Amino acid sequence: MIEALSVMHLETERLIIRPYIQSDLQESFELMQDPEVLTYMHMDVFSAEDYQGVFDWLISSYGTPFDEAFKYSFAIREKESGAFIGWCGVGTLDFCPPDKELYYLIGRQYWGRGYAAEAAAALAEYSFGVIGLDRLYAKADPRNTASVKILGRLGFKMDRVLEGLTGDYADCNGEEMYVLTREQVGGGENDNAFRSWLLKIRITGGLNTRSVLAGLLRSRLLKFTE
Repeated sequence: MIEALSVMHLETERLIIRPYIQSDLQESFELMQDPEVLTYMHMDVFSAEDYQGVFDWLISSYGTPFDEAFKYSFAIREKESGAFIGWCGVGTLDFCPPDKELYYLIGRQYWGRGYAAEAAAALAEYSFGVIGLDRLYAKADPRNTASVKILGRLGFKMDRVLEGLTGDYADCNGEEMYVLTREQVGGGENDNAFRSWLLKIRITGGLNTRSVLAGLLRSRLLKFTE
């Protein structure tokens, strides 16, 4: 695991977001047994054996440095109960490298509580402030109105409708691609969208983090403590 991720720990008002550890295996497997949460994910329910392989790969991916083609996924736990409620991630957009995309999944029993937006906002902030991205994409099936609404609340702008993809990516045709830039966030365009999610974020991890986030602190999008 690279140094920055070994100490990565995001706290929002209600959530904790961190790299997977071995003790997350069973709960994360159980989450992925619900076909309804996978409706727009282009994947099916995994067998225990197949998911073990996926889980091992998720943990091994933390060894890929920020300046290479990475794909990270992180566990999301509810602060109050400690329950594993989902995951979120950031990584190379496979059909359009080196662009990076944001993705997330929340267990069905936790829908309707604003957790997806809260986690996505925190990880977007980490992606800009610590990983150092300038631009972040997110895909959404237009039928997935909840996800489209979340992206809009966070300030993502419609970029294009995907078309012409072939092979493994053909299933993505017709999905909408949204984009959020560092300038949008740092420039204050998303003050209202981000304010309710980021006022109480605590971020640890990454190198020279305070100087990287100085501009965001000045725009008062979050309170940052180390």
